[in-house]
Amino acid sequence: MTHDSDPRNELLRLRASIDNIDAALVYMLAERFRCTKQVGVLKATHEMPASDPTREIEQVARLRRLALDADLDPAFAEKWFNFVVAEVIHHHEQAANGR
Repeated sequence: MTHDSDPRNELLRLRASIDNIDAALVYMLAERFRCTKQVGVLKATHEMPASDPTREIEQVARLRRLALDADLDPAFAEKWFNFVVAEVIHHHEQAANGR
């Protein structure tokens, strides 16, 4: 940003970028849940447990590394992952109970 530019225009430009990124995140998250729903059905069909603690540990480590590479707080990435996984496990439990 230059010193003589209108900060309101810059703010609008930045917010438009944020809005686009938020939209992309929502669509990516929806796609992720479509995939995990299929995993839940597969697990329910074959009477596999809803959660996989070993995979979750591996994923946390992987996402923390990715966060570092992306200059994102690894603790935040882990919190986000734990939040998403809790919802995924809930969906898997529902699938196992035939809901």
